[in-house]
Amino acid sequence: MRFQAEPAVDPRQPQRTGILLVNLGTPDAPTAAATRRYLAEFLGDPRVVEIPRAVWLAILHGVILRTRPAQSAAKYAKVWTKEGSPLAVWTARQAALLRGYLGERGHPVIVRDAMRYGRPSLASQLDALKAEGCTRVLVLPLYPQYSASTTASVVDAVGAWAARQRRLPELRFVNEFHDDPGYIEALARRIRGYWQDNGRPDKLVMSFHGVPARTIQLGDPYHAQCRQTAHLLAARLGLDDGQWLLSFQSRFGRARWLEPYTQPTLERLAREGVGRVDVVCPGFISDCLETLEEIDMEVRQAFEAAGGREYHYIPCLNDQPAWMAALAGLALRHLQGWPTGAVPGA
Repeated sequence: MRFQAEPAVDPRQPQRTGILLVNLGTPDAPTAAATRRYLAEFLGDPRVVEIPRAVWLAILHGVILRTRPAQSAAKYAKVWTKEGSPLAVWTARQAALLRGYLGERGHPVIVRDAMRYGRPSLASQLDALKAEGCTRVLVLPLYPQYSASTTASVVDAVGAWAARQRRLPELRFVNEFHDDPGYIEALARRIRGYWQDNGRPDKLVMSFHGVPARTIQLGDPYHAQCRQTAHLLAARLGLDDGQWLLSFQSRFGRARWLEPYTQPTLERLAREGVGRVDVVCPGFISDCLETLEEIDMEVRQAFEAAGGREYHYIPCLNDQPAWMAALAGLALRHLQGWPTGAVPGA
């Protein structure tokens, strides 16, 4: 059948509103086999790698998926917890807390978390929301800055799921929240709280995930939105221009990506004799491989090897109360006009 069979729904069941909280994804385990499955899905997305399809697939399956999974699995093993992948753990916790925050405000909506790549899959969680009686769904990707390789990919996946449905729920999307006052304030509180406990640095480095530089010419707003987030955050912290800088991490391949690159920037600061450097990753809502292993381990080691004296990594927003309150406010603004009150008989 072209369309999925619809779940059995009692016609007397009240219509519900749901939120799908989406993050990038993670392997199921820190093993080469699990990481290979994850990377095949992630790097096989044409939104993620924009080079001729036939050429890229030959490279991906002929070279990358033969060597990279074992290397990546070893990195994941360094940050894996008893509960599982940090990204999955934090995202699930954020979904549970968001439901609680909204419920306390009189909006008992259903909230589920999903991964764009890996599990729980976006399609399976949309199926679950439909089965729970949701006729309206807000899709909220946890990407503050819009990029075609992240936010648009989520929309693609929702569209692919929708193409298989006979009865579609109403759908809304949050495209970005890079300048949301609640998000900026939550970041500022996170940093101030860290400084209160650990003192202040000589330089604050705001490291965002990198993307190929040519995306600027292609019209992607990601670079401009990262810069706007950084300037808003610096202003909220009361920092002068010489007290902070912006950089981009996680470069992949040989093409030119957004600059300056994070690791060379930290090595330069070490050689220049900057006494203490703090690094924060505003574009990552949840701590994950890129923050815990790349920034807090690899970049730290590079900084110290270049002669750096004191290096601090400031954790992501994760489940901070200021962030959860901001996320609830963001969701409510996008839910306006939809019924979100108590369900009769629930």
